[in-house]
Amino acid sequence: MAEKKLGAQTVKFKNPPSIIAGGTIVGPKEGEGPLRDYFDMILIDDTYGEKSWEKAESKMFQDAVNLALKKANLKISDIDYLLGGDLLNQIISANFAARQLNVPHFGLYGACSTMTEGLTLGAMLIDGGYADYVIAATSSHFSTAERQFRYPLEQGIQRPFTSQWTVTGAGATILASTGEGPYITHATTGKVVDLGMKDANNMGAAMAPAAADTIITHFKDTGFTIEDYDLIMTGDMGRVGRDILLELLYKEGFDIADKYKDCGIEIFYESQDVHSGGSGAACSAVVLNGWLLSQIRNGVYKKVLFMATGALLSPTSTYQGESIPGIAHAITISTILS
Repeated sequence: MAEKKLGAQTVKFKNPPSIIAGGTIVGPKEGEGPLRDYFDMILIDDTYGEKSWEKAESKMFQDAVNLALKKANLKISDIDYLLGGDLLNQIISANFAARQLNVPHFGLYGACSTMTEGLTLGAMLIDGGYADYVIAATSSHFSTAERQFRYPLEQGIQRPFTSQWTVTGAGATILASTGEGPYITHATTGKVVDLGMKDANNMGAAMAPAAADTIITHFKDTGFTIEDYDLIMTGDMGRVGRDILLELLYKEGFDIADKYKDCGIEIFYESQDVHSGGSGAACSAVVLNGWLLSQIRNGVYKKVLFMATGALLSPTSTYQGESIPGIAHAITISTILS
């Protein structure tokens, strides 16, 4: 019998892992946004001294890991597992970074949900006694994502107002079997939800049903209420997705509006011409490991429901007329063990 399982999709950790450090790198545009003071490194050039955007993204991934290691006063040889992924075919940013890091590596693809997917699996490894130190990391890059999923940048295609701006950046979190917190106490693994959205320029609408499903399931599984949380934060719903999510939840009796924030809305100013907001695997990763962990450690928030959301499309599925499945994984981050 699964003694740590709660309800249909949630795990309560018996030995909750501690978040001991996080590292962040962002691009120039992100460095002009409202959260700029919370990032460890801001690039002045999104090629990062490399010959291609893809190479730059992999370098960001690797350096975010190294920044987190430095903060935790650890070496890469101390790490039991690296759990990482990105948006590119064959997750080449993560895999090529892992090639240089020389550490046991699980490659993950959850699109923009990869950060909480990695944190969930990392917490399970530590709680199960299989590891003492785990790194969960992910990256994205505006230019690599645009030319893989949408159009060549050279075409100068006009972006609709429902579209989002893929965050250029990388974030890495180190989990440990011991530490002073904050802790990951619960994890709710999402299901793939698809209501038929086909517009690759409207990721928020594609992901909102999955986000609503995971939040509702989390509350049902755990018995927690909205009042139990100081903050409920999603990864990259953007303004369009936020409005849909709040409406879907309200219809089911969950009014989270007063406690809700979205990384994709927080990372950019509206004046930065990102339309609906930020997106990308790095969106949740850099906000979590930058702004949010700082707020938690400073006592602003004591208990947070953090959920990264992903749109599971590919160029091939788009060409074949497929709809866009969504997924969302949620974790509870708490300063108190109860």
